[in-house]
Amino acid sequence: MNPQIIKFSAIIQQNGEMNAAFVEFPFSTEELFHKKGQVKIKAVFDDKVEYRGSLAKMKSNCHILGLTQEVRKQLGKTFGDEVSVSLTEDKEERVVEIAEDIVSVFNEKPEAKTLFDKMSYTHKKEYIRWIKEAKKPETRENRKIKMIQMILDGKKGI
Repeated sequence: MNPQIIKFSAIIQQNGEMNAAFVEFPFSTEELFHKKGQVKIKAVFDDKVEYRGSLAKMKSNCHILGLTQEVRKQLGKTFGDEVSVSLTEDKEERVVEIAEDIVSVFNEKPEAKTLFDKMSYTHKKEYIRWIKEAKKPETRENRKIKMIQMILDGKKGI
């Protein structure tokens, strides 16, 4: 069964005073996905920028879909602009790719790896991206050590 593709246009809205944006999902997630809470989705904005995220209910009447700064930059759009959205429910397991040098750090601290494995996809992705974004090798090394400490200290994300 192919997932149902849902298309709509929406205005990019600003979340309060923050540099955070979202679009309202103009349909009932209950009718479409038989879910009231969060719905994992794959979206394509303006037929060109792909994004994996979630429809979430955030003190709003309807579900909303966040647009990261990166997505907005790729679209060349900002608050108040219209965007076309095409989305499907995402049923694939979300896996974070972990580079060899990070795997070896986890091998030295198996208890950190156990805690990391229990984290949500988003928190794992944040940690790994934080390390990958280091420009200098020594920064990358420092972040790996810091990540292990943060995980052992019970910090869920960056």
